[in-house]
Amino acid sequence: MNGKQIVLTGAASGMGRLLTEHFVRSGARVWGIDIDRAGLDAASSQLGDQFSGVLCDLSDPSAIVSSMAEILDKSGGVDILVNNAGIASGKYFLDLSDSDIERTFRVNVLAHFYTVRAVLPGMIKRKSGHIVTFASAGGIVAAPRLTAYSSSKFAAVGFDEALRMELKKHKHAIDTTLIAPFFISTGMFEGVKTRFPLLLPILKPEHVAKRAFDAIRKKKRRLIMPRFVYLSFLLKLLPVNLFDWLSDFFGVSRTMDDYTGPEKRS
Repeated sequence: MNGKQIVLTGAASGMGRLLTEHFVRSGARVWGIDIDRAGLDAASSQLGDQFSGVLCDLSDPSAIVSSMAEILDKSGGVDILVNNAGIASGKYFLDLSDSDIERTFRVNVLAHFYTVRAVLPGMIKRKSGHIVTFASAGGIVAAPRLTAYSSSKFAAVGFDEALRMELKKHKHAIDTTLIAPFFISTGMFEGVKTRFPLLLPILKPEHVAKRAFDAIRKKKRRLIMPRFVYLSFLLKLLPVNLFDWLSDFFGVSRTMDDYTGPEKRS
């Protein structure tokens, strides 16, 4: 990663902050985008000249376009884009406001379109680049109180797949990586639970960050955590009633029952 120019959204806290630290230690130059000014300032103080905080509301397309233009002008080009930022409200469907729904989709998936569209032409021209989509196991299997969140993460998974296939079709030498972890104990999903922690553990942030960093460094196409989540691809071939029963048996449908966390940025 030495000398690479990296753009990472949601860099001020949680997974974004941990990933940023990994990238900086590897010798990369990180441009961290976030709406949290205090968090960006703290990261800048800790990480020094290899990190630049970029204050931006990722629910605002014009702000994204402006911020990305500024980064491209100062960096001379982006080698790796990591769309990590995400939000969740944890409300039942009928309790979601219009704002909850729209902001979730703007941050969790629509922002990807604007950031990727900004960097992709330069990557194509240089015949080199890497686009990383941080989705979620919730974008593979949904659960109650995650209607907006899971829908947006399903869209992020589809975005990665369609983009990967399009780049391959046009023979562009650009890598893509999808990262889809189960719940992480960052505080974003405070109070979530799991029935079988050996199969579906609440993941430690440091562990996920290390695995994600290694997957990006090795240019892996996909990282899903834990491995048990891969079974869901097969389970979806079952009749719906049976799939729903198994989801309930494994506790997936009750993971959010004790959720207490307010809306947070990841």
